[in-house]
Amino acid sequence: MRVVTWNLWWRFGPWAERQKAILTTLRELRPDVVGLQEVWDADGENLAEWLAGELGLHCAWAPSHAPERWQRRIGDERVGIGNAVLSRWPVTEQDVLPLPAPADVDDGRLALYARLAIPAYEVPFFTTHLTSALHASATRCRQVTALAEFVAEHRGDTPFPPVVTGDFNAWPDSDEIRLFGGYKTAPAVPRQALIDAWEYADPAAPSATWDPANPYVGRRDPAVRIDYIHVGRPGPEGLGHVQSIRRAGDAPVDGVWPSDHAAVVADLADKPMP
Repeated sequence: MRVVTWNLWWRFGPWAERQKAILTTLRELRPDVVGLQEVWDADGENLAEWLAGELGLHCAWAPSHAPERWQRRIGDERVGIGNAVLSRWPVTEQDVLPLPAPADVDDGRLALYARLAIPAYEVPFFTTHLTSALHASATRCRQVTALAEFVAEHRGDTPFPPVVTGDFNAWPDSDEIRLFGGYKTAPAVPRQALIDAWEYADPAAPSATWDPANPYVGRRDPAVRIDYIHVGRPGPEGLGHVQSIRRAGDAPVDGVWPSDHAAVVADLADKPMP
């Protein structure tokens, strides 16, 4: 099962040209499931629904409950923002978690849960977008605690471990990533461990998803990995085992960079391992 996570940079920059580059990149990746953040919705059109239609995938969409700060940034109150899941398989259930944040940084971030009906079993899949303020690690710790509880609530009775994707806006060694994973420090939910899939990557592989090599990223910003695919520990049959992981969407398409973030793509075992 090929899983992709990608922050699509909403309606910033040359968004119409970027839309085509995003589609081209996803078409080349041939994903089975995609977690998307900063998805725009405007005038009866939705970027995720358009992508799903072009790629022949199902779509689940969750709009932000408080998009006003985003809208002020582009001067257009008609444009919504949210998270979405694209899936090769039907979505049988979905739920939304507004993420906690103090008023000074609250801009309507959320987590979206979608249950995917793979023929042999179901997959609990999540995508999220945490607060981006550099100083807001404490807020992100509150958010990942709520997210971990949300995952536990919807884990359900299925042999496939939960898969959690998203833009966590946090460095790999941060308190919030350690807390969410629960295997380098005490877990946010007792006995629940969610492994950063990059633990299985080639150590020499490029990993920064926020990279000043991208012209949309500030030249003084450090190159850092802030986008993640987390997977619950595989069961006895190895379902959900990370077979490969890499960065994608990290180069221009016909001269246009698709987003300010690179995507992450991982291949997970979706059949019992020998």
